[in-house]
Amino acid sequence: MRTYQIRGHDAASVRRSVERGIAWGALEPGDRLPSVRALATELGLSPGTVASAYRDLRQRGAVISHDRARTVVAHRRSPDPRLQPSLPPGCRDLAGGNPDPELLPDLLPARGSARVDRVPEAVGYGGRTTVEHLTELARAQLSEEGLDPGHLAVTGGGLDGIERVLLEHCRPGDRVAVEDPGYVGSLDLVRTMGLEPVPVALDDAGPVPESLAAALDTGVEAAILVPRAQNPTGAAITPERAVELRALLDEHAEVVVIEDDHLAPLAEVPLASLTIGRPRWVSVRSLAKAIGPDLRLAVVAGDPGTIAALEARQRLGPGWASRLLQALAADTWHRARDTGALAAAAAAYAVRRSALLAELDQAGIEATGSTGLNVWIPLVEEVPVVQGLLACGWAVQAGEPFRIVADPGVRVTIAGLPAPDAPALVADLIAVLDRRLPTRRG
Repeated sequence: MRTYQIRGHDAASVRRSVERGIAWGALEPGDRLPSVRALATELGLSPGTVASAYRDLRQRGAVISHDRARTVVAHRRSPDPRLQPSLPPGCRDLAGGNPDPELLPDLLPARGSARVDRVPEAVGYGGRTTVEHLTELARAQLSEEGLDPGHLAVTGGGLDGIERVLLEHCRPGDRVAVEDPGYVGSLDLVRTMGLEPVPVALDDAGPVPESLAAALDTGVEAAILVPRAQNPTGAAITPERAVELRALLDEHAEVVVIEDDHLAPLAEVPLASLTIGRPRWVSVRSLAKAIGPDLRLAVVAGDPGTIAALEARQRLGPGWASRLLQALAADTWHRARDTGALAAAAAAYAVRRSALLAELDQAGIEATGSTGLNVWIPLVEEVPVVQGLLACGWAVQAGEPFRIVADPGVRVTIAGLPAPDAPALVADLIAVLDRRLPTRRG
């Protein structure tokens, strides 16, 4: 039953009253608002005045009208930044999701390289918005993995690329299929844009076909899927699973598939892409985890219409991703690939992840993480485990920000956990679980 009383004497004040209710949390996503006629009668206004207020709310992404008689609060959320926890001195940070700085290639040698000097029109407006050396590297990798490299753009990071694609293909109130649990940045982005996230369950082989089918049947406009190194679970789509998922997606050609292949330069398994042959698709490849988070760059491949629209929208904002940074990233990527630094980093992460998984398995604690920088540990409750490990000197990430309807868990970023330290973490986890929660197998 509705308890928040919408007030107002004209369209603008009614609109502000609804927005206040949403901001205060009195009106939550999915809550149904009164019909135009009912609210007009309640406030003593004309139906046209209330209809005008509702129209303004729809345009601002605050509400969604599913039909002529049903208007509900949209899933837009405040873009407040998530605060980074303050860790006690000496605490090991396994929560932040960052790569190991020691495994990132050194950017300094690239600054004096000849390649950085080959930036076309590096100062001034106009000209090419991408650096050829960077796009050459991206095209080579895309081609090797069976994707069409014909249309590329460079954006200010992976989420920047995803947001620009969603802006082109979606409007406030539209539904977007997202993994559950899934990357918190994508979930927050979808909600902040006034889009409705539709959860898709996962297992080690990627999205569960039945769950994706159910999401597609709700009428989603887009699907954000991670083909490998999924954050937070480490899942990777297998070739067999990809065949099943592509068959489902083929029945929904209108859906734009956004493949967030954020760890591609450090990939440990072959790509099983869901974008091949689709009329509307993108593959977003961030350079943050492999080359350096501070470069803020991603290469986006996709269908001609989507890439053209992305670049047109980009010109209205930043104009382009810095060509100096692109050249620096290209030279670093080239050098790290040829010297084996990327392969060495991928191997080091694999050793660390495998060591933790082996210790957890020996202790009878369920966990997933076949690829990537994270291990996901399902739990009955999250907070007591996070707090207990913090008291032992380990910071891990509670799963709540990653979940919609998925079961609880914690994410452990293995980037900062050398293999010899895995037994100590698991020993402390066992102690915490034995004191607090019966979550171990058998």
